[in-house]
Amino acid sequence: MRLLIHSMLRAAVGLCMLLSLAGGLPAGLLLSGAQAQATTGTEDWRPSEDDQWLFDLRTERFRIGDGVRGYANGSDVCIDLGDMVRALNLPIRIDRQLGRASGWAFDEHRTILIDREAGEVRIGSSVQRLNPRDIVDTPVGWCVRPDRLAHWLGLTLTPDLNNSILRLTADQPLPFELAAERRARAASIRPATTFDLSALPRAERPYAVWQTPSVDVVATAQVRHDAPSQRTESQLRYELFASGEALGASFDARVASDNRGVPQSLRLTAYRADPNGQLLGPLHATQVAAGDVTGLMTPIGLDSAVGRGFIITNHPLDRPEAFDRRTFRGDLPAGWEAELYRNGELLGFASPDASGRYEFVDVRLLYGMNRFEIVLYGPQGQVRRDVQSVPVGIDSIPPRENHYWVGVFEEGRDLIALNSLPVDPLRVGWRGVAAIERGLDTRTGIGLFATTRVYAQRRYSSIEAALRRSIGTSISELSASVGAGGTYAARLVWAGPLGRGGFQLESMRLGGGYITDRLPVGVTESHSVSINNLLTLGGTALPFQLDARYRRHVDGSRRVEANARISASFRNISVTSRLLWQRSIGQAAGDVDDDVTAALLASVRLGRVRLRGEARVAVAGNARSAIAMVADWRQSDRADWRAELGYDPHEQRGRTALGYTRRFDRFALTGTAEAATDGSVGAAVTLSFGFGPDPRGGVRFSRERLATQGQAMAEVFRDSNGDGMRQDDEELVEGVVLTAGNATADEPTDASGRALIDALVPHRAVLIGIDESSLDDPLLRPALAGMVITPRPGVVTTVRLPLVPAGEVEGMLISPSGAGIEGVDLELVDGSGRIRSTVRSDFDGFFIFESVPYGTYQLRVGTLSAQVIGVSAMLRSITLDRAHPRIRVGDILLRAGETLADASPAVSDPGGGDAAAGARR
Repeated sequence: MRLLIHSMLRAAVGLCMLLSLAGGLPAGLLLSGAQAQATTGTEDWRPSEDDQWLFDLRTERFRIGDGVRGYANGSDVCIDLGDMVRALNLPIRIDRQLGRASGWAFDEHRTILIDREAGEVRIGSSVQRLNPRDIVDTPVGWCVRPDRLAHWLGLTLTPDLNNSILRLTADQPLPFELAAERRARAASIRPATTFDLSALPRAERPYAVWQTPSVDVVATAQVRHDAPSQRTESQLRYELFASGEALGASFDARVASDNRGVPQSLRLTAYRADPNGQLLGPLHATQVAAGDVTGLMTPIGLDSAVGRGFIITNHPLDRPEAFDRRTFRGDLPAGWEAELYRNGELLGFASPDASGRYEFVDVRLLYGMNRFEIVLYGPQGQVRRDVQSVPVGIDSIPPRENHYWVGVFEEGRDLIALNSLPVDPLRVGWRGVAAIERGLDTRTGIGLFATTRVYAQRRYSSIEAALRRSIGTSISELSASVGAGGTYAARLVWAGPLGRGGFQLESMRLGGGYITDRLPVGVTESHSVSINNLLTLGGTALPFQLDARYRRHVDGSRRVEANARISASFRNISVTSRLLWQRSIGQAAGDVDDDVTAALLASVRLGRVRLRGEARVAVAGNARSAIAMVADWRQSDRADWRAELGYDPHEQRGRTALGYTRRFDRFALTGTAEAATDGSVGAAVTLSFGFGPDPRGGVRFSRERLATQGQAMAEVFRDSNGDGMRQDDEELVEGVVLTAGNATADEPTDASGRALIDALVPHRAVLIGIDESSLDDPLLRPALAGMVITPRPGVVTTVRLPLVPAGEVEGMLISPSGAGIEGVDLELVDGSGRIRSTVRSDFDGFFIFESVPYGTYQLRVGTLSAQVIGVSAMLRSITLDRAHPRIRVGDILLRAGETLADASPAVSDPGGGDAAAGARR
């Protein structure tokens, strides 16, 4: 209707212009009614049917409702209040007889009372004057000016007359947006029945002899005045991280300077990783690395460590070497911070150490599924997330599989030592491990480990053996080790479910001077118990954990520890509180020291403000107290503020800092000023950017990190002949939004049909697809669900995504009595067995598949519907192509207990079908 009215108006305007030119009259004299007002707008404008519009109400991500009526005439625009109330599901009642509307919008505290008789509007406790032009009457209700309506509702409304869209924006997520997110989360936890990455087409990127690396740069210039020493010094630090390919392998390189800008360390690692275990031929390795590597752990002797050397293993990349603990390490540039969550529980914070890494050492694995999330926060407001799932249970023993590890490296040393770095002098030296593990059956596994290491300039070598066995629903591991010189060690670990949580027991004894990374030197035995469970309080589940440990030293002294931790996670708040008691018992009678420490970790998001804080309070003994808090506030998409506050009671020193970040397209700048209560002051400027080869040609610069993340470039084209390959005459498509898993690309495709996708998690398969809502042509659809790639750091993987014309399939489901059958799910399945479209029959049995890409499909009844009705699922084969864009399968007879039968033959309808079918749609 609206299009018809607009077409008639345009035709009338053209006719008036033609008459004015022919008769020599001014065009303005011949324009009347709605068209004249469309040019100027009038004070006494009253909406008429000629001015009526139907707007699509949209947010940035959602289309809301079935449209909102409005009226537009030049500068005069109004929106129907009743339609807005229904579209947004607002509890507002409109009484046209009394001239009042009352209720609330999005928040019970934001009450609204519109009183046209009194000429006022009350928003909460605020009273505003109602202008007579704010609301005008129409035959269907009240029509309100968009700016006034937006002000009353606490949001922004922008009419787009060219596209018939009413755009809605708000500072906070609105209830319907949160509901959509909840539905998406709910859908994400249901078992995926039709979405299997292994069944989708893949785009492989062969390793190159040489691929120019992408480089991330962070440089900081700082000036500080230390009041106690009356010294003023300036510092210049920088860090470069590069990732590329050479000689068929990936490589990472990191260069870091000292405070004078002189290169201090150079780390270089060459590696290959393949989760399918296709490396090194018959060795079926999953990971090969040389240079600066992270070593492997064993049940007793060795813990994970870093140094220069090499490792080879066929161990699954997503499975830890030890079933009861795990160490997380990763690169962390200067100024970045890391948070670690386990099953939504905040475990701790980390800052970069001297080697530019973060570490969470010996994190306990709970029985069941452990979902770890490492969140990295950059000084320019960057946020990176890495999610890993680690199962602990009887299925953690791989039956009839052999896993091996081989590694040799020098702990604490970089491959190329430019300057001396701070290392532990007692742990300097080469260490190595060779190990093999086999799953005997689904419940039993064995392992054998040979290790060697240096401690305090003395080499220690040992042999370890481990037996892992599931007992009922629990799992246990018994390991023993013997070393040169009569040293020995034994360890028992037992873990299993307990209530809504789990338990873990560990006992370890050392003898003969056995040296292990697991325990401090001098400890001869260690026993611990850990219990985790859920505490329900007011309908909220609070995970808590209780730990107790007893240790005995070679000199006869003992140490007892007890640790209680409870966590709470709400929509925007994660809080963990901890109470630690430590008792040291000396050799002499009465030689007892108690230390009690209380700690609180919190991560809170309040609108655009994110708060992270850690407080440690010494309740008793010699423990030290400290308080630190960081607040980040996003002013806009381009600007952030950061405030830091800290206090050390031991030194009686407080510190505060304020920083401002501005993100440009190609780099980001941060300025920071700080001051302390002792009179110390400082200021710093940080520049960060990434650069690397642009697959479209030349070099590109970005404010994002390019070297540590994966990248992809997608090319979208119109596949006219349907062969999946682009010919020179096939058009590239601009303005298409791409998806990467559950995320979308920052920019749509450009004029060349290409778009880059950054920030992909390396070595983790992801589906690159097309957001169909961004396609302007409803009869143009992706030929594929997408292409699966496995990104590699610092390099770009290219995918080509064809678009093909789409058609329709329609028909009727009828019973033997001739009545239509309602509520039957029907599916179109492509040649690879994937369900491409699903519909449900209407009340009269009618069904229609719309926007189906050209191709050959099998029409079938959904599995559940076929079981309920008692019919065979498969119907017929259907081919949509340019000659047959629409298929009418006619009436399909459903008879319980028999194969489906066609009551009428399928008809190809290239012309669009009859009027009745079109009216039904």
